[in-house]
Amino acid sequence: MTIAYLVNQYPKVSHSFIRREIAGVEAMGLQVARFSIRSCSSELVDEEDKLEQELTQVVLEIGKFGLLFALIRVAITRPARFWSALWLMLLVGWHSERGILRHFAYLAEACVLLRWFSDLGIDHVHAHFGTNSTTVAMLCRTLGGPPYSFTVHGPEEFDKVQAIALTEKINRAAFVVAVSSFGRSQLYRWCSQEQWSKIHVVRCGVDELFLQQPHISIPDQPRLVCIGRLSEQKGHLLLIEAASQLAAENLPFKLVFVGDGPLRPQIEALIAQYGLQDHIELTGWASSNDVQQQILASRAMVLPSFAEGLPVVIMEALALSRPVISTYVAGIPELVEPEKCGWLVPPGSVEALTAAMRTALQLPVEKLEQMGRTGAERVAKQHDAQQEATRLAALFPSNIEKTQASAAPPPLVKVFTPTARSN
Repeated sequence: MTIAYLVNQYPKVSHSFIRREIAGVEAMGLQVARFSIRSCSSELVDEEDKLEQELTQVVLEIGKFGLLFALIRVAITRPARFWSALWLMLLVGWHSERGILRHFAYLAEACVLLRWFSDLGIDHVHAHFGTNSTTVAMLCRTLGGPPYSFTVHGPEEFDKVQAIALTEKINRAAFVVAVSSFGRSQLYRWCSQEQWSKIHVVRCGVDELFLQQPHISIPDQPRLVCIGRLSEQKGHLLLIEAASQLAAENLPFKLVFVGDGPLRPQIEALIAQYGLQDHIELTGWASSNDVQQQILASRAMVLPSFAEGLPVVIMEALALSRPVISTYVAGIPELVEPEKCGWLVPPGSVEALTAAMRTALQLPVEKLEQMGRTGAERVAKQHDAQQEATRLAALFPSNIEKTQASAAPPPLVKVFTPTARSN
């Protein structure tokens, strides 16, 4: 059995969990072909990602004329399927934030993949993220391609359910994966109860690099680390405010931001405004080994997110026996238990965040070590990458058989206009 993995950008610095999942699925004896809509190879710093890049076919590298040729070829050779896919594309694109023209490009991308999937004998497509990669997989299926499934991470999918036609994607999928119980509950909201049985929880995981790392004691140095893309939803600006309050108390500390992103200029300006150059360091993107070393050099990892799915970096920090400071958001409370393996604060509360950081910086190392051990045990039990990949691999055969029993796609459902909901 050959499975195609389809992601908007792969490999990517922040998508190491997908790489681990693919490795786990392959370890179960399934063949995996990797496909990405576009490349972000210039950002890659990890050698494993660079090796994965060599195994990945990138759709947009075919060029505009290649996309147009694929579109025309399918329109001529499969007219009925093409018109069905075109109609679906128009309905989805009309109510989307990206418009018809962008969705017409998605249809062309689906035509390219239809040929590639056929040439490689792909039995099933699994997409990550319920946004454009799943749109392309759904259109490819409508053209007569293989059945598809997809993993929903959040928060983006839950922020714009109507705009990405999430209900339509669920109805047409062989099965759907959520990365947390919270995520599954949100999917339940946007599909009929008849579809609930196809929604499964398969958690993201960490591999042996983290799970089997020899224990390294928590340092005495007052050092915290924040790992993640520098974007609004991660709460970096609030974190800088909290750091400024700690600095005003003359509390010695170092806070390291690992990552990069669109918010970096604003972050740098705010650091200068508060005079925190001696307290906050920005490293940019880092390899998996560098991330590991940054975590190990810290007393705790802090991620004050406003919106999330369930961040893999929290799993990585806990696996390395470092407590975590985060927020009561989405799936995070399913992993971080307050006072047991870290601290959870209300999202947006600079006072609560400052208090948690102060506690982590001042707490005796022995107490932090105890919390770290509890966190490592929780991750080993719930977020072993191979164990979770085994769960996912088991879903492919049975769901492919069910889907192949019916060659015709399901009828369109009326999900494209908002409906009134009672409060």
